[in-house]
Amino acid sequence: MENNIGLLLTRRAELNRDREAYVDSATRNRWTFGELETRTNQLGHSLVDAGVEKGDRVALLMMNSIEFLESYLALAKVGAVVVPLNWRLVADELEFILKDSGSTLCIYGEEFFELANDLQGREDKTDIKRWLQVGGESPFADDYDDFRDAGSKELPPIRATDDDMLYIMYTSGTTGLPKGVMHTHETTLWALFSFSASANDRRNDDRNLNALPLFHVGALLPVTMNIYLGHTSVIMREFDPQLAWQLIEEERINTSLLVPAMLNFMVQVPNAQDYDHSALRYIYSGASPLPVNLIKAYADIGIEVHQVYGLTESCGPGCLIDADNALNKIGSTGRGFFHTDVRIVDEEGNDCLPNEQGEVWLAGKHIMKGYWNRPDATAETITQDGWLRTGDVAVMDEEGFVYIQDRIKDMIISGGENVYPAEIENVILGHPDVAEVAVIGQPSERWGESPFAIVVRKSDALLETDILQHCDGKLARFKLPKGAAFIDIIPRNANGKVLKRVLREQFPGPAPT
Repeated sequence: MENNIGLLLTRRAELNRDREAYVDSATRNRWTFGELETRTNQLGHSLVDAGVEKGDRVALLMMNSIEFLESYLALAKVGAVVVPLNWRLVADELEFILKDSGSTLCIYGEEFFELANDLQGREDKTDIKRWLQVGGESPFADDYDDFRDAGSKELPPIRATDDDMLYIMYTSGTTGLPKGVMHTHETTLWALFSFSASANDRRNDDRNLNALPLFHVGALLPVTMNIYLGHTSVIMREFDPQLAWQLIEEERINTSLLVPAMLNFMVQVPNAQDYDHSALRYIYSGASPLPVNLIKAYADIGIEVHQVYGLTESCGPGCLIDADNALNKIGSTGRGFFHTDVRIVDEEGNDCLPNEQGEVWLAGKHIMKGYWNRPDATAETITQDGWLRTGDVAVMDEEGFVYIQDRIKDMIISGGENVYPAEIENVILGHPDVAEVAVIGQPSERWGESPFAIVVRKSDALLETDILQHCDGKLARFKLPKGAAFIDIIPRNANGKVLKRVLREQFPGPAPT
């Protein structure tokens, strides 16, 4: 068997043709592995017949859907390169990605017609030659269903393997222009090996809830792993906290991966504890540090939340906490995945002592091949001996458990001391009237920088003085926020990470004295 990610579906359909593969949470439509394989083969043949060659880049502008998944798998089989687009971006941002990637075909959902129409009017600025629309009618795009269904149901030609590129996934661009992370069939396969060898208590008939967008590695890898392991993917088109609880109950969900912001919204759903979650064994949480109080809130209703750490650049795997240590090592993201090496390194590139702060470095066969068209950025991120510099600050204890503290670029230097916002955010989230919080650094004439808290409150009665008093005595003096402001919504990117650049622009300071 060739090492092609699309062929994982072929093999799974051979073994479990009638097993449920995909459930659409909005319609509750269901497809078996055999049905998904047939649709994928048809699309693969149609792509080849339309002139799509090995290595051609094809952009996907779709919400989570069966069409997204079959496009990804069909493109993998015929050797094209998938370019998943973040549909929360505006036309100018998408134009940059289309041009930078050199995509020649774009498949999009009808809900994005206006956006696609804008982009197709910029023909001189992108390389897109053809458009396919899923659903509805379009004056410039071919109908996706008609295009797919014209193809043969037999296996299409398999034109990629091993080190051939599978996808270019653009980073969210929290600072500057996004960079295209290149992953191959091999790096993705090793990510599957690493995750499946490390994952807690996976069973043959598991049902997995996916609420993250499929243009994010935190969704695409788990859905691919479900095919590899024969598990059922229950997919949400968009995250809705109450619907998530309903799906956990009605679809008898066993596992899920949700970012901390999602978990926070879910725990605030009225009577959340009344939903039947007896089939749910655990929830993974990643993308940003998981507040300890949130882990405890779920533990109180009988749900274990296990921290997982990884990056787009690592194709997902970094560190994972095992079930035995999820609560007695609370706050840790665990040890390295099975096929992942992890180091905590100081500024000179030397290994840190236990409990000494440093940067997380990762290595393994699942690490990206580099950034598309950015050899300079690749050289800055991957060392000559293959270690990925993550830009994340952490400590590792004597037993090898890693505790992620923050991003290096978000670190505040106050009076010469390093202050990590996540530590302050954890304390502030302990206040019963705080829904969300983000801490940034503001310029300070006296200290250089000082911490400043931006808070989403549950009650209008909460005042700035309440926040500051709550922190007093729980943090060292130099870590105490000098002020606080209230906001309705904390800006986040599609991965759930707080856009602190936006907050720094909105609250430029100077810090209160």
